[in-house]
Amino acid sequence: MIKLQNIVLLFVFFCSAEMLTAQSHYPGQHADKLTIKETAPIKAYAFDMADVKLTDSRFTENMERESAWIMSLGVDRLLHSFRTNAGVYAGLEGGYDSVEKLAGWESLDCELRGHTTGHILSGLAMLYASTGYEKYKLKADSLVEGLAEVQAALGDEGYLSAYPENLINRNIAGQRVWAPWYTLHKIYSGLIDQYLYCDNEQALDIVKKMGNWAYHKLQAVSPEQRKVMIRNEFGGVNDSFYTLYQITGDEKYKWLGEFFYHEDVLDPLKSGEDNLEKKHANTFIPKLIGVVRAYEFGESETYRDIADFFWHTVVDHHTFCTGSNSHKEKFFKPNHQSHYLTGYTGESCNVYNMLKLTRHLFCLETDPKLADYYETALYNHILGQQDPESGMISYFLPMFPGAHKVYSTADSSFWCCVGTGFENQAKYGEAIYYHNNDELFVNLFIPSELNWEEQGVQISQQSHFPKEGKTTLTVKTEETKRLSFQIRYPSWATAGARIKVNGKKIKVKQEPGSYIAISRKWKNNDKVEIEFPMELKLNPSDNPDIVSISYGPLVLAAQMGTEGMKKPAPFSNPDLHNDYYTFDYNVPENVLNELDIKGVSLQEWLKPVEGKPLTFKTEKDITGTDYTFIPLYDLHRERYIVYWKLKN
Repeated sequence: MIKLQNIVLLFVFFCSAEMLTAQSHYPGQHADKLTIKETAPIKAYAFDMADVKLTDSRFTENMERESAWIMSLGVDRLLHSFRTNAGVYAGLEGGYDSVEKLAGWESLDCELRGHTTGHILSGLAMLYASTGYEKYKLKADSLVEGLAEVQAALGDEGYLSAYPENLINRNIAGQRVWAPWYTLHKIYSGLIDQYLYCDNEQALDIVKKMGNWAYHKLQAVSPEQRKVMIRNEFGGVNDSFYTLYQITGDEKYKWLGEFFYHEDVLDPLKSGEDNLEKKHANTFIPKLIGVVRAYEFGESETYRDIADFFWHTVVDHHTFCTGSNSHKEKFFKPNHQSHYLTGYTGESCNVYNMLKLTRHLFCLETDPKLADYYETALYNHILGQQDPESGMISYFLPMFPGAHKVYSTADSSFWCCVGTGFENQAKYGEAIYYHNNDELFVNLFIPSELNWEEQGVQISQQSHFPKEGKTTLTVKTEETKRLSFQIRYPSWATAGARIKVNGKKIKVKQEPGSYIAISRKWKNNDKVEIEFPMELKLNPSDNPDIVSISYGPLVLAAQMGTEGMKKPAPFSNPDLHNDYYTFDYNVPENVLNELDIKGVSLQEWLKPVEGKPLTFKTEKDITGTDYTFIPLYDLHRERYIVYWKLKN
């Protein structure tokens, strides 16, 4: 394992920074590939992947590491379980000696095997679409060709998977089985992405055949069987079927999307009932993505209302300060975050899916609260999900005082959060900008370059955010253009906003949690300088005496050292069954999350460290402690504390 991690790190060293953006389909994208267009009222459209390029930042560093890991996993290894299932030649003696087997959730006896290949198809599609580098397309083409061979060997019906079709039969019969439609969703999605982003017609042919197989398979399922079947986790397969319908116009695929509408779970949301407690969160959230997708191309307005109510319920009542949710993968009782400060909070897949849902809702509503949440979850969870040294991914974001992040292994884990992690770290450019006619929404302050082809305008964003609360937009245009820039005024920016256009201050009348509109005729090299001063803030949980600390949008955590951490910590132990779920953090007894602040203000007992951006230390004369706080996304390979019991 150490050798493979070293290979990954060497690959990172020799790779240049690449930009990745959106996964899936959002309104405004892939117009030339859709037969069925969006008909719902759209307030903001997403840019196509090639329109946004990231420039150097922590985000591009994460993407370099992600690219390295994806490229280090050989095609034969990723196809081995598929070939074994179909009896296709995989190497001498079935690949026994010639193919190094993947382990963990990709083991040949794991019922979820094959999901990672789907995620990697999406990751490679994004890499190629964003950079044009042939190495990504060549690898993806080899995977697609291998899957076509497997599909042909499995028969004329179109079934394709790394496991036998009998797993689907067991699901239909209500027998115990581990999420076969969830796994198929990843393969559907990866193949669709290969078509949308790489123009791979073979991938579209494969996935249409898979859709036809699913249609004929499920046409024979009785209403009673269906009700039992969809209790099993099916991921976002409804989203995939709706996207396939939009591409082809074939009603079969729309029928399949509707087939996976889960009445028992979704209908209570229509009447405003919070029915989330004890529900498996990552099973629940993708159902809403499918629902809002159906609304986008003409289904009932009720679908949008269901998704909107769900989003606000999760964010307002079931979410930690980091934008993550859940305890041991399940939603807890509303407004009980302080009761669940455990080592098994914040499943990364949940955040991945909440951000997808957020993007769809933003296109429909342009509510700045949606963009605020996106920023919170992006910086405090997704950016810090990856270990900067190894590129490995954490399953949970623990809130237990003194816990630490537990990372995957390079080829012996492949949890669901590793799969979504292959995409999370590959789409940082997706939500920076949106547009509608002559309006440009600037939602995130990430160094990047936007090509707004419809308007003949390019926007360059230069920033050291969040090390400082400043960013600069530079306009490039051959012709003067009248446009409205909608600059997000973050809800955390309570110290105000300072805006200059070409060096001249403009008066800001708006309040935090809104958009600052700058409408004018823009000419070449016009500049907009934006500053949102960042401040320290205490954030009460449901219990006002238990708080987290933030600086601007960043959650701060105290560094608590490595005492008691024994190898393979901070990495998962592949010899133990899913040990991320039972991990013993061995927290020393002297690690406590209590602070006596003696009734003084936060600014008095927590001070910035000179010369170290985003670093703060406690005033020992007040608190009696000597803790250093840094952004949670930058805290790795040691213990930390996020939530504190304050004594006055």
